[in-house]
Amino acid sequence: MPATSLPATPVANQAAKQAVWDWWSALDGADAAAAEASRLLLHPDLVFHGHDPVNQLQGVDGFLDGFWRPLRAAFPDLQRHTHLLLGGASHGRRDGDASRDGRHWVSGMGLMNGRFQADYLGIPATGQPVSLRWGEFCRIEQGRVVEIYFLIDLVDLLQQIGIQVLPTARGVDGIWPAPRAGDGVMLQPQDETQTRHSLDHIWRFIYQGLNRYDQSELRSMGMADWFHPRVHWFGPGGIGACLDFTAFETLHQQPWLVAFPDRSVQDLDALIAEGPYSGAPGWAGVLATHSGPYLDCPATGRRIAVNGLDWWKREGEVYTENWVFVDMVHLFRQFGVDLLARARAPAAQLPGAEP
Repeated sequence: MPATSLPATPVANQAAKQAVWDWWSALDGADAAAAEASRLLLHPDLVFHGHDPVNQLQGVDGFLDGFWRPLRAAFPDLQRHTHLLLGGASHGRRDGDASRDGRHWVSGMGLMNGRFQADYLGIPATGQPVSLRWGEFCRIEQGRVVEIYFLIDLVDLLQQIGIQVLPTARGVDGIWPAPRAGDGVMLQPQDETQTRHSLDHIWRFIYQGLNRYDQSELRSMGMADWFHPRVHWFGPGGIGACLDFTAFETLHQQPWLVAFPDRSVQDLDALIAEGPYSGAPGWAGVLATHSGPYLDCPATGRRIAVNGLDWWKREGEVYTENWVFVDMVHLFRQFGVDLLARARAPAAQLPGAEP
């Protein structure tokens, strides 16, 4: 069912994007400025959903003390580089009822660059520069951020410092670029007709494409109808990037569906679009049974929930770029595997290490 309304007016959307952009800039500064900016924009009852093991935090102080200050203590000179910024009203329900969603979100993703000066979440500091892949969705109500979904790619960070907690990725490691066209940071208003088409298109792709898998034949989803033959699919650490459609099917989609054949996209926390771009956060956005081996972890038979973030670039009627976060620490914890404990283990205990 197509989206029928965009309750986030262009004026309100522009104001929200600018407010989030200015807040991100303030977070790059001194602690006092970051805290002041956070208290101005974030609602006192903010709910923050972070990467495992940060997980859920409450309130502005919870955000600052439970997430931001520990991150800055580990990476004191951290600077945010934004590859994509968009905002809009959500249309993320499986039943297509836009009237039961319509909440306003602003999203961004990119890299945070800094020197790794102190241990983070038990990951040993190296003193060397690193690039943290980040992604974020902020829900806006009456000019304040009331909810945030945020991920850092911890597996990619571990790979940068030479710690391999998963088998060598099937895809290409270390690739998390900005959009090829350089048009991802949309601080200016976008064409509303294109925005509406992007929102309708991404809803149909997810719920009438991905969810059509018959648990036996990849072609049942019709992905070739939705992706350009030379699509660039940028996956998380542990999976890697796939630089054409054949690589995407062979290196990512097929192993994923062997492991999770009954996987199904649920109602998403948000599904937004602006201009040719779209994005979605989903905490338990995909539910599945772990029925087959995945990245050297044998099937457990457990029901699992996938936490992730996605962004897509549409050109015409196909997607040419797709950036994908999966919280791999959270995913593997459901298999009974603690990836951060692996990172702290002697090298001989890590996957693929020599005895």
